[in-house]
Amino acid sequence: MTHILDELAWRGLIAQSTDAQALREALGSGPQTFYVGFDPTAPSLHHGHLVQLIVMRHLQLAGHHPLALVGGATGLIGDPRMSGERVLNTKDTVAEWVERLKSQIERFLDFGGDNPARMVNNLDWTGELSAIDFLREVGKHYRLGTMLAKDTVARRLASEEGISFTEFSYQILQGMDFLELHRRYGCTLQSGGNDQWGNLLSGVELIRKTERSTVHAMTTPLITKADGTKFGKSEGGAIWLDPEMMSPYAFYQFWLNADDAEVIGFLKVFTFRTREEIAELERITAERPAAREAQRALAYDVTSLVHGKDATDKVIAASRALFGGGDLTVLDAATLAAATAELPTAEVRIGDPIVDVLAAIGIVPSKGAARRAIAEGGGYVNNRKVTDEAETLGADDVLHGQWVLVRRGKRTLAAARVVG
Repeated sequence: MTHILDELAWRGLIAQSTDAQALREALGSGPQTFYVGFDPTAPSLHHGHLVQLIVMRHLQLAGHHPLALVGGATGLIGDPRMSGERVLNTKDTVAEWVERLKSQIERFLDFGGDNPARMVNNLDWTGELSAIDFLREVGKHYRLGTMLAKDTVARRLASEEGISFTEFSYQILQGMDFLELHRRYGCTLQSGGNDQWGNLLSGVELIRKTERSTVHAMTTPLITKADGTKFGKSEGGAIWLDPEMMSPYAFYQFWLNADDAEVIGFLKVFTFRTREEIAELERITAERPAAREAQRALAYDVTSLVHGKDATDKVIAASRALFGGGDLTVLDAATLAAATAELPTAEVRIGDPIVDVLAAIGIVPSKGAARRAIAEGGGYVNNRKVTDEAETLGADDVLHGQWVLVRRGKRTLAAARVVG
């Protein structure tokens, strides 16, 4: 049986760890309790958190005990960023986001059965802690030289803005979390993103000093695209897991559009497909790249993991329907709106000639070109071929009281929004 560390390494999910051999022996000796922290600095988790949730799931499937920590306390402070000081959110906002993140995390881990995951909130042991007790019991174990040497802290200190004592103290709070989970649940491993390495070591060192115990830390690499740019940035925004912040349709399309050079790596990181299945998809991608089977497998698996199979099936049906492979009228309003969000649009009115609609929306350069497209059998309204260039837009053509899909040929698609 493959050791869990070998499996994670093959999938590209290990960047750094404390003593690799000691960690291997610990994970091989029997079930270990581990944790990953998620700070509520936004109302949703995103693609970076998804990597951590997948690591947690792999470890749980291997028999280890997960603790999912939602940072009701650390979320009030904020991890120092390279870009500058965070704006502190209100306590009510953070509390609301804690609950939202909990509901997202619950979908990825098994909280029942013989090896249940556990949800914890660091506000439970931090909220009532006095400043004096914090300084005496925790702060005395930290040395400023070590704290100042942390990469993010050092860069912020060298910047014009500097760093506040609030954010500077974050690494102590995270170290205290590991110590508390070690004492309460016997937690011996923390995992996180590679940018968290210094904070993870904070807890390892604190436990060594206070408990005289050896614990472990492990990080995942920053997942980048084939061109080396940061992964998961689409028009400057994160790939959110909340369907209200990024629709399942847009989420599916993001993975479907993965480059051939990156799709196999993404399959290893973001899906639970076997080595044999991924090897076969790699072979197909090399031999028949136009088939895009690996991309379809990736998009289906990740969207199903995050949003469920029903939502994924709706997305696939919408994709087919947009280009003539299904009935547009069966799509619900939310799916249709998401599917048309990136299309060219124009405002139209009931009674407008179809020729005018095609030209106004820009899928043909002129009314004359629109007439020729219709005459050649290449003009469509809601997948219905238009055969008469004198035809006008009717009330029956409007989907969900607002939209009409128009198409020229097989692939040139746009959305007309009905007004008035």
